Amino acid sequence: MAELSTADRARIWRALQRYWSIPRDPVELSKPELLAAVDATDVWIDDNAGSYNSALPAAAQSGLTAAQKTLLFCAVALLRVDPGIAKLLRRALGVSTEA
Repeated sequence: MAELSTADRARIWRALQRYWSIPRDPVELSKPELLAAVDATDVWIDDNAGSYNSALPAAAQSGLTAAQKTLLFCAVALLRVDPGIAKLLRRALGVSTEA
């Protein structure tokens, strides 16, 4: 999986700034520090994609697309840090029973 473009990283950076500007979850990073964190995260994901794929069971390695593996990783990671995010994930995945 290729690293994100500079434009995509900037989109993430702006979205996180907006999200974290809401009082519920303030972050003590400057804009350049946040951009550096986005850049470092993207590089880490690229550098470790093979390791993640190797850690998956053989059926998942061959049976899931790169996008499906990414969604799996993100869902597990989000639920590990915030069990309340399940509602958001259900809506994002289109499986919510709520309006």
